[in-house]
Amino acid sequence: MKAERPLNVVFFKTEAGNEPVREWLKELSKEDCKVIGTDILTVQYAWPVGKPLVDNLGDGLWEVRSRLSHRNARTLFAVVDEEIVLLHGFIKKQQRTPQDELELAKKRKKQYLLNL
Repeated sequence: MKAERPLNVVFFKTEAGNEPVREWLKELSKEDCKVIGTDILTVQYAWPVGKPLVDNLGDGLWEVRSRLSHRNARTLFAVVDEEIVLLHGFIKKQQRTPQDELELAKKRKKQYLLNL
């Protein structure tokens, strides 16, 4: 069932008020940011979306799979109460999503849910 309206997108905030995904995006080139932003916008308007753009990582975590010019980026998120919560972003350097990246996203999701 498709969302009838676009889902809101929110950035996960740490207890210190930092927004890790927003900070990560600011470190990237404008071109890379535009690709990732367009991919997130597609998810926002077309949720639920499957491969190749989005993959289910289990435990309520999903990844936006962005193809940049010479590399791949992943933006890990959860859908909570009609919102896409951007939890973690990274440049993918190996075939599988590294366990430490997955654990960080799980930890942030847990923190987010506790602060609702």
